[in-house]
Amino acid sequence: MLRFVIGVLGALAFALPAAAQVQPFPASFRTQEIETNGVTLHARVGGKGPAVVLLHGYGETGDMWAPLATALMHDHTVIVPDLRGMGLSSHPAGGYDKKTQGEDISGLLDALHIGKVELVTHDIGNMVGYAFAAEHPDRVTKFALLDAPLPGVGPWEEILKNPLLWHFRFGGPDMERLVKGRERIYLDRFWNEFSADPKKFDEASREHYARLYARPGAMHSGFEQFKAFDQDAIDNKAFLTKGMLIMPVLAVGGEKSFGPMMATVMRFAATNVQQAVIPHSGHWLMEENPADTIKLLKDFLQ
Repeated sequence: MLRFVIGVLGALAFALPAAAQVQPFPASFRTQEIETNGVTLHARVGGKGPAVVLLHGYGETGDMWAPLATALMHDHTVIVPDLRGMGLSSHPAGGYDKKTQGEDISGLLDALHIGKVELVTHDIGNMVGYAFAAEHPDRVTKFALLDAPLPGVGPWEEILKNPLLWHFRFGGPDMERLVKGRERIYLDRFWNEFSADPKKFDEASREHYARLYARPGAMHSGFEQFKAFDQDAIDNKAFLTKGMLIMPVLAVGGEKSFGPMMATVMRFAATNVQQAVIPHSGHWLMEENPADTIKLLKDFLQ
């Protein structure tokens, strides 16, 4: 059944207590603040070899990717930004449509003097990654998308009917006042309802991300990510009129979340789609079943 919804080094500088630390990136990784496209992106960069970009989603930051970055660093240059308005990146007034954020990623790579990349994305990161790949198909050699659909693509209108997705329309000044000081309560709803086993999203991670989302402007920026979905749907339909993605695409769903529907969605947007389902997992693949998720992604990127 469809239960889909729609993330560490820099965070340590935010003075989180030891009990709230998540797995750090390897010590060899460096952090950079990269100005591009009207935003400052906080990014972690390390490893050697072909470049791979990891994009997180809502309820987390780039910190979610530390275990995968550790696994990939021996044969990949790994780039892990926090998306616009999330984590330790800046909070501009606008630009939360995914087409603009795709250009954020293009500018980030230009600043790092990196041309072609492989992409691994989750949740809202899927939407940013798709916009980047659709606008710059010559720069993306492989693309793995984890457990989230694309606005306006395939069965999007049916997906919107799922009552679990009420948060797509939750935003504005009154909603921000409701969650101010209660960020952990609001985020627990996502971590609990969209996991196969809520205990797999551990307390340290919950405290860590809740503190980051309680930073000034963070919840407003998060609501803006969802508010932009209508524009994202318009932009994605325009991308489709120009042609489908032709690079190899891996569409990954959690067994207790989006499952094989992930591949159904992507076959409306890409010509070379492989399907995969991660067992014993809901939406939070990297937390609920990291071993199988990392193995699958490593095999795809080789």
